[in-house]
Amino acid sequence: MRIVLIHPNYHSGGAEIAGTWPPSWVPYVTGAIRETGDHDVEFIDAMTDEIDDEPLVRRLQEMATPDVIMVTSITPAIYKAQNTLKLARKVYPDALLVLGGIHGSFMYQQVFGEAPWIDVIVRGEGERIVRNLITSVQEGTFEEDKPHIKGIAYLQNGQVVATPAEPPIQDLDSLTPDFDILDWSKYMYIPMNCRVAVPNFARGCPFTCSFCSQWKFWRTYRTRDPKKFVDEIEYLVKEKDIGFFILADEEPTINRKKFVALCEELVERDLGVLWGINTRVTDILRDEELLPLYRKAGLVHVSLGTEAAAQLKLDRFNKEIKLGESKKAIKLLRDQGIVTEAQFIVGLENETPETLEETYEMAQDWNPDLVNWNCYTPWPFSDLFEELEDKVEVRDFSRYNFVTPIIQPDTMTREEVLSGVLKNYRRFYTKKSFTGYLWDKEPFRRKYLRGCLKAFLKSTMERRFYDLGRIKYWGQKKVDWGFDESKILSKDELIRRRQAKEEQPQQIQLVYGRNKKKRPSAAEMLPCGGGPPTGVDLEADLEKNRAVEETAGSAS
Repeated sequence: MRIVLIHPNYHSGGAEIAGTWPPSWVPYVTGAIRETGDHDVEFIDAMTDEIDDEPLVRRLQEMATPDVIMVTSITPAIYKAQNTLKLARKVYPDALLVLGGIHGSFMYQQVFGEAPWIDVIVRGEGERIVRNLITSVQEGTFEEDKPHIKGIAYLQNGQVVATPAEPPIQDLDSLTPDFDILDWSKYMYIPMNCRVAVPNFARGCPFTCSFCSQWKFWRTYRTRDPKKFVDEIEYLVKEKDIGFFILADEEPTINRKKFVALCEELVERDLGVLWGINTRVTDILRDEELLPLYRKAGLVHVSLGTEAAAQLKLDRFNKEIKLGESKKAIKLLRDQGIVTEAQFIVGLENETPETLEETYEMAQDWNPDLVNWNCYTPWPFSDLFEELEDKVEVRDFSRYNFVTPIIQPDTMTREEVLSGVLKNYRRFYTKKSFTGYLWDKEPFRRKYLRGCLKAFLKSTMERRFYDLGRIKYWGQKKVDWGFDESKILSKDELIRRRQAKEEQPQQIQLVYGRNKKKRPSAAEMLPCGGGPPTGVDLEADLEKNRAVEETAGSAS
């Protein structure tokens, strides 16, 4: 069979400023496809190659007729993904059109309402689902098999059908990514001027931060065998000339034993590759005596989820850290020559000019090497969205990109939020440019930080940073955010939703909500939007949850 994979052409001026990133899903899905036979697989990276609609249609018309066309989508790229498949439908009306990714996994009802031309939505971790789907299509039994393929959604007689969820892949080392599908010369990390990869060492997260949804998507936390993972890194270094990699994991250091084994394996093989991670402040404090090993293994960049200026916000996010811990963790990393990056979330409904200023003051006090101010993005499948839903008027998901103020704060305009964020960036990086990056005593850190500054200045000059070019922002007090007006809720609608939420029975809260202090049950999570997994008794699971709630209440 002939199968085409397309990464949609979406840009927002966020993480892209550091380079061009390889789409991690493509090698893994391609590997799953190849497990089912010797298929002709072609990949179009419309994002990296910046292929607009007309050139994409021409590219599709020029290729051999595909049997299946697959597109992925995160939330801000969903409209691009839907339109990409619409274009594909016009060119190849008989091809099976498949959408994957986190947004469709949870929001498949809405996606089918907007894009009924899509044939199948893959919900959740895709490799096993894709393998089963392609096998069925290859055997010519897909129509009969659909109800029995776990982890998909489709339309039948105008009604959305979602099959039971596919169980998480417990043995991640059983996956067979096909790295040859990518043209690695396209993917460059600007700070080091080298090729970059974004592999998986672990999937999932045992923590339940209210603004995040990754723990819902992956459902369980699993790690790979360190030696087998480093085999993969060695292949990428020697065969694909990768000089830097960033772990795609949410929290790679949670399993301390395996992470240490990973570092020891990298030290032993001495591949000369450098790498970075995102992790928790508490893990850095826990591993204080191990940080020299981490640096020796090539770990040079750690991004910490410090998240908020006020401890109140951290508690709201369920982050389970204290502000003073962030400062200590940053110092410990810097003492080992590791570049530190702090992340702040801004733009909730209680944001004020004072709290924005507090984030800058904290950045000065903590002294990280890099700082990001991310506008709160209310993922529609996160717990915090449920809490704030009656304050989220903008439902234009194309702007859910960390750089657009989605929520209108009670005492600020969106323009004032943007102005405050840019003021913080300007002051922080101006000071670092003249007193930090150029004069750092450690040669590697100096080189690396100069590379980061180059990436920052490049995106600023090109007006890509924070999407400033698209919104034509030059400091004016009124900005055309480019929201789709049909996707903005009226004040009356927000009031109605607030009233409906107040009247909502507690039992519904048990199904879709959760106690902030414990992990939700399998039934509560409604894995990937498709109801309980096979073998789970929803009512029994909810009854068990209610008993836990009552016990906790009587003990307090």
